[in-house]
Amino acid sequence: MALQEELKAQGNFLFKNRSYLPLIVLGIGLLVFIHKEYNEIETPNTWLSEGFEFLSLCISLVGLTIRIFTVGHTPKNTSGRNTKDGQIADELNTTGMYSMVRHPLYLGNFFMWFGVAMLTENFWFIIAFVLFYVSYYMRIMYAEESFLRTRFGSIYMEWAETVPAFIPTLKNYKAPKYPFSIKKVLKKEKNGFCAVFLLFWVFDAVGRLCQKEPFESEMKFWFYSAITATIIYFILKIMKKRNMLNEPHR
Repeated sequence: MALQEELKAQGNFLFKNRSYLPLIVLGIGLLVFIHKEYNEIETPNTWLSEGFEFLSLCISLVGLTIRIFTVGHTPKNTSGRNTKDGQIADELNTTGMYSMVRHPLYLGNFFMWFGVAMLTENFWFIIAFVLFYVSYYMRIMYAEESFLRTRFGSIYMEWAETVPAFIPTLKNYKAPKYPFSIKKVLKKEKNGFCAVFLLFWVFDAVGRLCQKEPFESEMKFWFYSAITATIIYFILKIMKKRNMLNEPHR
């Protein structure tokens, strides 16, 4: 198989499983974190402070915010998780976030999971995570752009010539074509919202268990945030199942 076709095949496979594979890598990160805690590997104070945990959370929430503004302004069948069989694009997004960067959802994903990766407090794992992310999503972006070139032809090529792939620019910003849809955001982004707070609580709880701290000490911000996020997730899931979050063409 030629390299071009091989990259496309790899990208399509990774595209279909892009919601799960990064979590496997973060699971490895949790093992790295446990190893550090049990072996009492010293790290700078800034890594151990709650201030660092909240800084990591802010980075993850920046990623979630990017996804929210992207998804909230898009029509049906253009952005999001698409289908299990492959990609769908009834329309090419070129306004809003897509006028600044070609892959804003993947940019948002990077910040979301980078914030969690920082919790490992392991410099080499964080570097490995960044390298993995670049390799992983480069293949997905290659497959996606190959699909969009075939689907939209010259329209796509003209847009891609002026909009960078991953590092945003404000130079060509265009206001979103569609109004912001809070219902679409609630329907599409509930998984990521819940996952972020659950993962932060897991790292915090595991760290305390490794340090043999009493259970009562775990009942703080991260615990209540995880509980609240989980409740919100199930409420939104029920609303979605009852078609309460549906909007025409969104």
